Amino acid sequence: MSLGIDAHVHLWDRALDPQDWIDPQTMAPIARDFGTADLSAMLASTGLERAVVVQSSNSLEESVRLAQLDQSVVAGLVGWVDLTAEVGPQLDRIRGNATVPVVGVRHLVHIDPDPEWMMREDVALGLAALDREGLCFDLVIREWQLPQAALVSGRHEGLRFVLDHLGGPPAPAADTREWAAGLRDLARRPNVVAKVSGLVSGLAPGSWRVEDLADRVTIALEAFGPDRLLYGSDWPLAELGGGAAAWKSAVDSLLTELSEAERRRVLGSTAAEVYCLF
Repeated sequence: MSLGIDAHVHLWDRALDPQDWIDPQTMAPIARDFGTADLSAMLASTGLERAVVVQSSNSLEESVRLAQLDQSVVAGLVGWVDLTAEVGPQLDRIRGNATVPVVGVRHLVHIDPDPEWMMREDVALGLAALDREGLCFDLVIREWQLPQAALVSGRHEGLRFVLDHLGGPPAPAADTREWAAGLRDLARRPNVVAKVSGLVSGLAPGSWRVEDLADRVTIALEAFGPDRLLYGSDWPLAELGGGAAAWKSAVDSLLTELSEAERRRVLGSTAAEVYCLF
């Protein structure tokens, strides 16, 4: 599988894995459960075939359940393990009855109580374990954490880091200089790739235009190149910003200057390579 991969989606059953961060008033479109049937319908609406499911909570039990999803639409799982503890047994637990491959690990760094979680020595040991396992580490961080990510990725040169949501650029019309500098510095690490994802998840439907996002995507293309960028919908959070189909259409418009081969890289081939989805 090398084409048509959405590199960033979420699925949840709130009875089993509560998502307390979802405000039913302000996040009504996603205040429900999402399963593989919903995912299949979303993928059909965007013209893609399979997706990488990414953890939504720092929960080993959630990752165990997500690893048992329908492989016909789920290409791989970026799960969660406690990187400050022994990693191997936790991965064994997730893989025990898995139907989809575990391709990476993520921790919700952007909301961790420790603002320097990535810099901890016990986390460094966990990242080294991921390197030995041949897994990726997804970085979900904010703009101010980009310098930390650059330092950490430089210390773990054998580990592939995947930057989610381009590191959280500022909203349209905001000053992007600090974010752009941090992104470009991080992109100098050859073991880092980035997802063109999540840019509209925090914006109200109808409040953004493709032109509002053009400079962010242009900066990412200049910094990483199409060979190191992955498309992700950040669905179902994309429903908060107008829907996955609207986001995919926007990305298609922003990639029109690329060659067909380069667009294939962003829309699937790079994800297949990075996450070993062959």
